[in-house]
Amino acid sequence: MPTIGVKRDLLFEALGTKFSDDDFQQLCFAFGLELDEVTTEKQMLTREQGDDASSIADASEEIIYRIDIPANRYDLLCLEGLVTGLSVFQGKIKPPKFELCEPKDGKRQILKILPETACVRPYAVAAVLRDIKFTQSSYDSFIDLQDKLHQNICRKRALVAIGTHDLDSVQGPFRYEARSPKDINFIPLNQNKTMNGEELMEFYSNHSQLKQYLPIIRDSPLYPVIYDANDLVLSLPPIINGNHSKISLNTKNVFIEATATDLTKAKIVLDTIVCMFSTHCRKKFSVEPCDVIQPDGTIATYPELAVRQEIISTNKTNKIIGIQETPENIVDMLTRMYLEAEKMTDEDSIQVSIPPTRHDIIHNCDIYEDVAIAYGYNNIRKTLPSFMHIAKQYPLNKLTEQLREQVAQAGFTETLTFTLCSRDDVARKLNKMIDHIPAVHIANPKTLEFQVVRTTLLPGLLKTLAANRKMPLPLKIFEISDVVITDNETEVGARNERRLCAINCNKTAGFEVVHGLLDRVMQLLEVPWQSSSNSVSKGYWLQAVDDETYFPGRCAYIMHNDVAIGKIGVLHPTILQAFELTTPCSVLEFNIEPFV
Repeated sequence: MPTIGVKRDLLFEALGTKFSDDDFQQLCFAFGLELDEVTTEKQMLTREQGDDASSIADASEEIIYRIDIPANRYDLLCLEGLVTGLSVFQGKIKPPKFELCEPKDGKRQILKILPETACVRPYAVAAVLRDIKFTQSSYDSFIDLQDKLHQNICRKRALVAIGTHDLDSVQGPFRYEARSPKDINFIPLNQNKTMNGEELMEFYSNHSQLKQYLPIIRDSPLYPVIYDANDLVLSLPPIINGNHSKISLNTKNVFIEATATDLTKAKIVLDTIVCMFSTHCRKKFSVEPCDVIQPDGTIATYPELAVRQEIISTNKTNKIIGIQETPENIVDMLTRMYLEAEKMTDEDSIQVSIPPTRHDIIHNCDIYEDVAIAYGYNNIRKTLPSFMHIAKQYPLNKLTEQLREQVAQAGFTETLTFTLCSRDDVARKLNKMIDHIPAVHIANPKTLEFQVVRTTLLPGLLKTLAANRKMPLPLKIFEISDVVITDNETEVGARNERRLCAINCNKTAGFEVVHGLLDRVMQLLEVPWQSSSNSVSKGYWLQAVDDETYFPGRCAYIMHNDVAIGKIGVLHPTILQAFELTTPCSVLEFNIEPFV
């Protein structure tokens, strides 16, 4: 699910209303979105780069809303689309109607596709936004939407690559062809040196952002390239645009091209961009079409901006969702969800218009979903299924719920911590080497906080203690959740393990407190204490062990049926210091799966 960041003040100005954080969160929820976080640019940079990053000093303190967007709602990936969607939902405006407007001189821009592109990226689409007016915020939003689309529907440019150009700096008609890398020479975006295709690949091989796209065409004998009538290079898709045609705040006319290996995705991407930013054109919601000449000589006009009609049944809609609404109410709910609808003459049927911004509507069930969102999921009455069924709780989850209740009754407060954590949390801060930790690593972590999947519940609980260290002592907290351990014997190379972890934090370590909790849990599980490992009875016992995380001589394995299922002990002072704690802590952590 993609997340967008929008500046709160710009959002409220565009909506024409100021909200409290709670009110805006409720509006997002009603619209089917989620306000994930209220933050600032400075806070985000601190998380991603650490406190010592040089860029933090110049970072803005302006409030930013980070909003989770459904993966198929491409129309909500920018401020313009979000504002339009929320305004329609609130009934402030009607769904806009997009139209194709011919150029004043009657001559459309032409993009000709040459046959040799078939071996690399065979498809291309194009459009023009005329008389557009950029501000700094709308320009940033325009660039950010392209990046969001590239990461989402474009599958990191493998399916579609978008190029945007200042139309006044180039001359049509345009040619989309494929050439040998040595024969392509141009100055890449924001550079001042001419490079050929091979030099460009070498130049960007260490670029933090562009290096991930190089393998898409690197091994191809021909590279795709777009020229204008004067043989100026507009772009080398899917890598980079040319510097000559770059857009700026002063750009008035934008030529948009998208090359692709999937024509359907290219059409969706083009429709999304022009619909979102035609709101900044002098004539709002108007787009100038372009003619694309195919290799076989046929001509296709883009963007299509097609409006599709679907017919749904009022009775079926009510039955599927579990509501009883009139056709008039369903029409109103659909219109609020950016789907203009009207009641037909037979009293049951409703005709729904699917605009070019709603490519997520594929089937009638998608329309039913929008009715349910507009009605409000929390307003749908809960009912039992009308058919016979037999179900039972998953045994491990049942045991987990039972233990949660009993541990809480023993005086411990339950916490829920993040499944992801930093490498330091599971290694250095616990006096361990990361190479010796069987952790699952995130391939491309966005922040320093979330680099690996936790292998122990301990760091999360210690962070919780640090955040609540001003609370009166003793602090007794616990968590029963999964950790993930690498395991080459499993199909996916890792396995989940359900653990119970508890910490007692007081003026003294209080080892007897967590030992007592262990005894109580084992008593509930009807597992007897085994006085020695040689005992005939099968139960649990403690076996001394040295561990860097614990105080020397104050750590033991929890043994059950001759297998170590966990550890209990007093934390080493360096661990407390690493997590900014000043009071002693005793810890209990063990695997509960053997008792299912």
